[in-house]
Amino acid sequence: MSHLTPSADRRAADIAAFSRRHRFHWFEALPWLIAVAAYFAFPNYLALGSQILAIILFALSVDLVLGYAGIVTLGHAAFFGVGAYTAGILAANGWGEPISGLLAAAIAAACIGLASGWIILRTTGLTLLMQTLVVAAMLYELANKAYRFTGGADGLQGMSVWPIFGMFRFDMFGNTAYFYCLIVLFIGWLVVRNTVNSSFGRSLTGIRENVGRMHAIGAPVAQRRLIVYALSAALAGVAGALTAQTAQFVGLNVLNLERSGTILVMLIIGGIGQLYGAFIGVPLYMIAQDRFAEADPTYWYFWIGLAMVFIVVFLRGGIFGVVERLLARSRKR
Repeated sequence: MSHLTPSADRRAADIAAFSRRHRFHWFEALPWLIAVAAYFAFPNYLALGSQILAIILFALSVDLVLGYAGIVTLGHAAFFGVGAYTAGILAANGWGEPISGLLAAAIAAACIGLASGWIILRTTGLTLLMQTLVVAAMLYELANKAYRFTGGADGLQGMSVWPIFGMFRFDMFGNTAYFYCLIVLFIGWLVVRNTVNSSFGRSLTGIRENVGRMHAIGAPVAQRRLIVYALSAALAGVAGALTAQTAQFVGLNVLNLERSGTILVMLIIGGIGQLYGAFIGVPLYMIAQDRFAEADPTYWYFWIGLAMVFIVVFLRGGIFGVVERLLARSRKR
């Protein structure tokens, strides 16, 4: 006979359920197995594949603040662009070491995230949304005017990225770039996974669901929102640096509104707040964009919009959300 009280039993069950969240499950290996298989199955599309992997990391960074902390943003391209320009300017001015370029991009983006987040996270709703947009617009104009450093509208050129560890040279076929992006994405995914499954991550979910109640129990809401915003900015900066290093070019489009809006569309397709929605939404969107643009160069955006309407109406929670509900029903049976 158990000597635990009902409340102790419930507490022990909650602790056990919480610890299970950190365990790796077999299905979590699927994205990585598919990515490795794609390297051998589509050798002519490795350049596109490396860009897809970098954008998945960007989507993960947005999902961290939007899906888990409930911070709605239309300006996350600001941090993506800061990372891209940081790595790009270093590579164009004699320092092309890729790993340190990623670290510099993460630090620069995190600093911008802390500075801007300290101001804009004091607001909520539409005001917050517009201020995130203003930050991205200001950085866009700064990059445009600072022609001497960024290349302005012509883009940053003359980048020279050194071989990784002095051994693995970036080639025109994307072989090195693909595995480089895959490894960095895996590290970024581990960071996001451990964050959302930690007590800090659970508190973020509580803030998203009921910020008033989190204030009532004494949780440092403002501090935690600022920390996750800076972490998300750092991850977005790394994603931007990856695209700059693998393409060896940075244009103003890394900071524009379209990039921020597109990443939200990708997350809606895959599923917001699902952790794995980015792995579904980003490849589907980018491949569909490529196919639609080839089939109908003039009106390809119409077909993207039509697909979005279908997903919002019939696939609530995105594709991963539908899969999750189907698996839950099968378990009940």
